[in-house]
Amino acid sequence: MSKLVSKPVTIVTSMLAGTVAGVIFKQVWKLAAREDDAPDATDFERRWAEVLAAAALEGAIFGAVKAAVRRATASRPDPAEDA
Repeated sequence: MSKLVSKPVTIVTSMLAGTVAGVIFKQVWKLAAREDDAPDATDFERRWAEVLAAAALEGAIFGAVKAAVRRATASRPDPAEDA
């Protein structure tokens, strides 16, 4: 794929992946914490442990989705080019 086409496709794919990761995180948080909304870091009514657990879970989900998308969209190197 040419670089001219590759960059916009990468940007759109990344945006979609971020949206999907956000939806997955919200659903996992609902199941794990039995709450609709994850705690915000500046919500002082929430405990530190709760805020940090939510942030760690969100980071893990976003990282996994990012890796899955990058892996799925990666192209294999052409062995003929090495020869």
